[in-house]
Amino acid sequence: MRQQMSPQIDEKALSKKYRTSVSKLIRLWKVGQSDVEIATGTGIDLFTLREIKNDIELAYRKYRLEKKKEALAKSQASLKHQIFLRPLL
Repeated sequence: MRQQMSPQIDEKALSKKYRTSVSKLIRLWKVGQSDVEIATGTGIDLFTLREIKNDIELAYRKYRLEKKKEALAKSQASLKHQIFLRPLL
């Protein structure tokens, strides 16, 4: 079973919110185009483009924080289990 590496961003909702194709913008960012190049090429305001980018970054940040909390909870649970099994150490 393959674990998902990145969170699924709701591109459809973001596209509806900003009235533009967010998947196209993500592809352009992955190719390496700058925000100014994308703004002039697509006709999107630079401020709106930055807002879209911030929304996407926020989604990734929330995902990483959740993963970090899960990992911390697992490590603490295993530590409590080890202390219970070896109380004299």
